[in-house]
Amino acid sequence: MTNEQSHKVHLGPEDQERLRELRAQKPARNVPKLALTPGAMLADRVAETVGSWRFIIIQSVLLGIWIILNMIAFINHWDPYPFILLNLVLSFQAAYAAPIIMMSQNRQSEIDRRHAEHDYRINVKAELEIELLHNKIDALREQEILQLLNIIQRLSAHLAPELVAAIEAEAVPGKT
Repeated sequence: MTNEQSHKVHLGPEDQERLRELRAQKPARNVPKLALTPGAMLADRVAETVGSWRFIIIQSVLLGIWIILNMIAFINHWDPYPFILLNLVLSFQAAYAAPIIMMSQNRQSEIDRRHAEHDYRINVKAELEIELLHNKIDALREQEILQLLNIIQRLSAHLAPELVAAIEAEAVPGKT
């Protein structure tokens, strides 16, 4: 490509700078990783456990056993009918589980935000690269067309000089 053609094939200065930065960063190869603190790992484990069918089934079975044992008095009534102790235990569980699950969700939303930002950077780089390729292809096509026109003119001049002169005379009115 000549210097004149490379001048035609360019992005704006801001886009060139952004593309240069993104090429240096290689965002598709450098996936952001978050360092997990012990608290974050614990919050994830609790949210994963509490949010599973296994937990719900086990908890439902334990609640059923608690209620049945207190109703039939097989063992001494340690929590009679309104099951106040059971309510206390469940409230205690909910009081701790809810904030821990919220911490896990907050961390997950931060991870999702970083992934979206990362995907955006990859998409911007791809868009700029595609735009640059389109510009290069357009310049090459333009160069090809000019070469073909030049070849056609030389062939026409070589094969039928009188015909070329007549066609040129028709193309330019007033010239005879």
